[in-house]
Amino acid sequence: MFMDYMAIINKYYPEDNDCKRILVKHSRMVADFALEIVERNPQLALDAQFVEEAAMLHDIGIFLTSAPDIGCRGEAQYICHGFLGAEILRKEGFPQHARVCERHTGTGLTKERIAEGGWQLPQIDMLPETLEEQLICFADKFFSKVKYLHRPRTFQQVIESMARISPESVEKVKEWAGVFSVDATDDKKSL
Repeated sequence: MFMDYMAIINKYYPEDNDCKRILVKHSRMVADFALEIVERNPQLALDAQFVEEAAMLHDIGIFLTSAPDIGCRGEAQYICHGFLGAEILRKEGFPQHARVCERHTGTGLTKERIAEGGWQLPQIDMLPETLEEQLICFADKFFSKVKYLHRPRTFQQVIESMARISPESVEKVKEWAGVFSVDATDDKKSL
C-alpha cells in the first residue's frame, strides 16, 4: 500500500514552524542514513520503501509533547512521543509504521523500565523486533533534533549517549552496528 508520508506530516503539522522544520530535517537525515544501510546490505532483504516511510514518520508524535527547545508545545512528556505517534499512525491505518514509532525510543523500552521511569506510558514492552524496526531505531541514534540536527554523531558519541541510558543500550547499539555493517571504528564520519 502506497503511503504519502508528507501528506500525513502536513495533516498533523499544518503550519511552517520550528517543530515541523526540525521534524522533517531530522527524519530525512534518519531516513537517508537508513536507506544507505539498506543499499549496503542486500543480504538482509530489507524493505526500502517501508524503511523510508517509517523513518520519515518515526517522530510524528513530537508535537503532542512539551519540548520547547524544538518548538513542541504539547502537554505530554517527551518520552511519550513514540507511543503518541503510534496512536496517530494506527488511526491513519498504518499499524506497521506505528510499531516503529513506539519502539524507537532509546534502544526500545521494557515494561519494567517504563514502570521504573514513572512515565505516562502503558506498561508494555516496546522493543524493536523486525530488522526494519531495529534499523530505524539504530539510525535515529546518530541524529538529534538539537545539537546534531545538521550533522551526524560519530559512533563514539552514540555510544556515550547510550551509556547514559544503560550498559544494555550500549551493547544493543554495538550489536546493531555489526548487523548493519556500520564500521564502529570510523569516527571520521561514522556513516
